[in-house]
Amino acid sequence: MYLHLGNDTIIRKDDIIGIFDLESSTISHRTRKFLSDAEKKGIVVNVSTELPKSFVLCREKDEERIYICQLSPVTLIKRASQINFPGD
Repeated sequence: MYLHLGNDTIIRKDDIIGIFDLESSTISHRTRKFLSDAEKKGIVVNVSTELPKSFVLCREKDEERIYICQLSPVTLIKRASQINFPGD
């Protein structure tokens, strides 16, 4: 199944490694460096037209990708949990 991140961007739920709050997670120097390095590698996709609130770390076909999103992590997690698989 898929998760809609906004601005016509959807990702496979199975590709999600983690959903993170941008404000609280970037307090850490390591997270800021991780995001900075990812930006330099060109694996960051900004799907936000407003102030970003979260980032979603994914593994797509053996490649990492980070989506910067204007939706809160709570909203994204709720959306992801509403996706039902056959047999659930």
